Amino acid sequence: MADTLPCPEAGRTHHPITQGLFMKADIHPEYNAVVFRDLASGETFLTRSTVTSEKTIELDGETYPVIDVEISSASHPFYTGKQRIMDSAGRVEKFNKRFKNFGA
Repeated sequence: MADTLPCPEAGRTHHPITQGLFMKADIHPEYNAVVFRDLASGETFLTRSTVTSEKTIELDGETYPVIDVEISSASHPFYTGKQRIMDSAGRVEKFNKRFKNFGA
């Protein structure tokens, strides 16, 4: 908490950017740099998170905890443009045909 200033209220800290908004001390999880690795594509994403991991990875000369995920924006069909479009017209016609006389 090097970026915080003492607060007049006991047990709370003041962050200069928040300008007067106070947080309780020692109740929030650590927010550190973490690498998320997509198992489907092998893509890695360096970001900050509160999750932790025993596994580590070296990236750009630094060692970070790594979280393996099965799918991300690098491999999800919607984001890669490989999404299949279902034929909903046939389903609607089938539904209408099936329930045509319902309630009559």
